[in-house]
Amino acid sequence: MVIPKEEPGTKKYLEEWGKNIKRYHKEANFLQSPLWYYTNQKIGHEVKVFSINTGTPDDENYAFYIIKNAKRGRYMEVPGGPLISWDNAELVKAMFDALKRQAVAYKCGFIRIRPQLENTPENLKLLKQAGLKPSPMHLHAEHTVIIDLNQPESALLAAMRRQTRYEVRRAEKLGLKVTSVSADSKSFQPYLDEFYDCQQQTAARQHFIAPTKKELTAECSAFGKNATLYRVETAENQLVAYGLILKWGEEADYYEAASTDLNRKLPGAYALLWAAMKDLKKEGYSRFNLWGIAPKGQKNHRYAGVTTFKTGFGGKIVNFTPAHDLIVSKLRYIPDFFVETARRHHRHLD
Repeated sequence: MVIPKEEPGTKKYLEEWGKNIKRYHKEANFLQSPLWYYTNQKIGHEVKVFSINTGTPDDENYAFYIIKNAKRGRYMEVPGGPLISWDNAELVKAMFDALKRQAVAYKCGFIRIRPQLENTPENLKLLKQAGLKPSPMHLHAEHTVIIDLNQPESALLAAMRRQTRYEVRRAEKLGLKVTSVSADSKSFQPYLDEFYDCQQQTAARQHFIAPTKKELTAECSAFGKNATLYRVETAENQLVAYGLILKWGEEADYYEAASTDLNRKLPGAYALLWAAMKDLKKEGYSRFNLWGIAPKGQKNHRYAGVTTFKTGFGGKIVNFTPAHDLIVSKLRYIPDFFVETARRHHRHLD
């Protein structure tokens, strides 16, 4: 028997939800976690969790969702989820029936998901059978590099591209200093302020949309000790690069980055990622998601500029299924579809 349960919103429930995801869904990252729940709550979004099970203790299936209010209308977002036994057609139907009821109640035009499923014909078929269609826009990093941290440091170095190893060693010879501070530290705020300013300058230089100060503050406040900000500077104390790592479950994610003009000449970002890899390995994380590369052959993709850099660290190139939509209201969805399609082509988001 399939039993749907709506989240009552208590701290105890959210803690239990987090424990169950870690236990039953090893593929999950922070996108389906209490920490991302609290982040979006702090930003001001309506957030909920929906769980479905078959009455057995080892079959927990969840969907954390966010209600987004866009200029063209409201929609529901399920980032990195739902987390479900996709081979169980009854469960999948129950999950999306439940989500659709919630979407109707919130007057959403559609539900957008990007589950933790690799992009295979079999998985695309599962999404189609569930009534979903490819979305005109992406949702989080769909193409990425994931590094297996369950290896000795020597093996991690050996897996790198030759030029990457050279840059890592050059950073050491140049005396580049890598420091880090967690978001629960009393000294964190000045680092966050400096990172925000640096990222705004990086975004203007490289033409991408950086998160707002409110969004960064919400992420770091919600994640606390699970958010670490790395900082690279020269031996003369000149800032070179920044990176924000978010951690949850078995995975750490290289979620945000920023750099100064010095990073074009100095291997600051190489020093940062190598230091983070060594730290995460010591902390017991199994995998490091470098969060976003361009698909093969797409030179105009939003991540094209960092793809060579990220793939140089070895790891596995993972292509998740692209974002998919479940239409709730055709009247509200169709205008949004055409606007987003035009925006995707204009911004080279393919």
